[in-house]
Amino acid sequence: MTRLPKSFIEDRRLRDAARAVLADDLARLRAALAEQGIAARISAEVRATIGARIAAGARDVLDEARSLAGDRKGVLALLVGALVLFLARGPIAQWLFGPEDEEAEGDEANALADEGAAPPAPAAPAAPAEPPAPAPATLAPEGNPA
Repeated sequence: MTRLPKSFIEDRRLRDAARAVLADDLARLRAALAEQGIAARISAEVRATIGARIAAGARDVLDEARSLAGDRKGVLALLVGALVLFLARGPIAQWLFGPEDEEAEGDEANALADEGAAPPAPAAPAAPAEPPAPAPATLAPEGNPA
């Protein structure tokens, strides 16, 4: 019987030590969560992970592009030229064909009026395809009330 109380006392000491460790861990967790919440921690971790993956992928793509660009300089020059032409298509079209807005048409009419010439007449409306139908006849002659 003497053996049982010693193991009981030893088990109680182990339990109390484990409880103290757990209480200390909980206190540290509460203090850490008070500084930054769980959602903010998860968001920061995800942001850091995704940022690292994107940066690594971008470095790989850049390295691959550098190796391919050294081999194919003509294709790279053609691609850059096409990109420049695409981005400058608006100003190039205006330079080649002139402005294509309504203000340009109004400017031409004003220039003609300043020179004394009459502006061009607008196009006449198209004639109707069929003549209008006659009005229905009335039963009573005009002027006589029915």
